[in-house]
Amino acid sequence: MKSKSVAGPRPVKKVDFPVEDVRRFLEPGPIVLVSSSYQGETDIMTMGWHMVMGFEPALIGCYIWNANHSHALIRKSKVCVVNVPTVELAETVVDIGNCSGRDTDKFDKFGLTPQPGVMVSAPLIAECVANFECRLVDASLIDTYSLFVFEVVKAHAAPAAIKTSPRTLHYRGDGAFMIAGETTRQWRRRFRPEML
Repeated sequence: MKSKSVAGPRPVKKVDFPVEDVRRFLEPGPIVLVSSSYQGETDIMTMGWHMVMGFEPALIGCYIWNANHSHALIRKSKVCVVNVPTVELAETVVDIGNCSGRDTDKFDKFGLTPQPGVMVSAPLIAECVANFECRLVDASLIDTYSLFVFEVVKAHAAPAAIKTSPRTLHYRGDGAFMIAGETTRQWRRRFRPEML
């Protein structure tokens, strides 16, 4: 008896693609607003280059270019807050990224509300759906790669955001954005959390 072969996924035809544009496919997560403070000076930066690096402890890696004003504030204070905005703040998020904190009080200019951190000296942004208070735990990659490794020491999230997936903004490169869309649990039974 002849065995019946199972049809699997079909190969996808590809063409060469510029390596400098791979971010279009690999952007790690939502655009965040990173707030910082040092010796009475505060700043907010728009950031898309971040990644979860561990769960216990909760670690986040953040690329913060040394030309950013926030780089110096965070390096000196060794703390920051990673704030998660929703699509309703999209214009503010983009505008924050288009100006420098060296000569602008971004909380004042964009009408955002600073709230004191519980565990860190950097302010939370009240208008964001989640705020993660962070401490710098590994500075060894900053000089070479501008990569800060933070431990989240306190997390705050809106109850509605915990129950549903908030509509966050994701940068695709070249001025293109994506808004987080449909969430599905279609493959939950197949999913083995320890493997992903």
